[in-house]
Amino acid sequence: MEKNLEFPDLLRLIDERSTAFRAVVAAAPGLDAQVPTCPGWTLFDLVKHLGGGDRFWAAIVGAGPADGPPAEAVAARAALEVPQEREALLAWLDESTQLLLDALRAAGPQSRCWTWWPASQSPQTAGGTARHRVQETAVHTYDAELAGGAPQPLPVGLALDGVEEFLFTVCATPSAWPHKPTAFDFHAAEGRSWRLTVDGDGARTTRIPAPTAATGEDSDAAGASVHGTASELVLYLYDRIQAESLHVGGDAGLLDLLRAWEPEEK
Repeated sequence: MEKNLEFPDLLRLIDERSTAFRAVVAAAPGLDAQVPTCPGWTLFDLVKHLGGGDRFWAAIVGAGPADGPPAEAVAARAALEVPQEREALLAWLDESTQLLLDALRAAGPQSRCWTWWPASQSPQTAGGTARHRVQETAVHTYDAELAGGAPQPLPVGLALDGVEEFLFTVCATPSAWPHKPTAFDFHAAEGRSWRLTVDGDGARTTRIPAPTAATGEDSDAAGASVHGTASELVLYLYDRIQAESLHVGGDAGLLDLLRAWEPEEK
């Protein structure tokens, strides 16, 4: 069974993806370029969002265990002002990312902190925060690349971890599934698979063996299955690409129900 990315890998990937993000913005014709996957946003807005998020989570991790995010961090994010000139803006983003990385390193992976996913399968720790922040930075790098007209797949190792991270953090919940119990299988072309089971007890994810030519796929086990590269699966889960871009088996309508579901508890 493949292991999740280790804490040092997560920190390295946050830094790498932020660096890639800044390179895309630096090469763009202008900060006013529209971001197709973030309707109404420009590249400038995307930089502000990513940097503001880095600073917000740095403050949360630094505060340690809490019932909510620090009031000062919430106020600072609401009143966030950033440089308007590109070079200064990118320096501000670099500083923002380093503040997050410094806070994560100082805390260590097991240090507890507030997160918005208390009822999920992901821990409320600095390590859980780092794992989620890797994916947010990677997806926003894709957004920036798309705005420049040259989107690139997410790095394979990062994306493989990202499928599970999304299912554990965003989908897992103790809230009852309001429809007939079923399961969703997600198969990455790189050889890793997961099953999201939904029923009266909520939603939970487990790893499952990847289908092979010899075993095929048990179509009766899951109501719907999604096949694609790990990058495609992450981008689908984050609503950057549509199901039509992947291979869907079973009842595709179930995927619409899953996307429309808003559990009371996350």
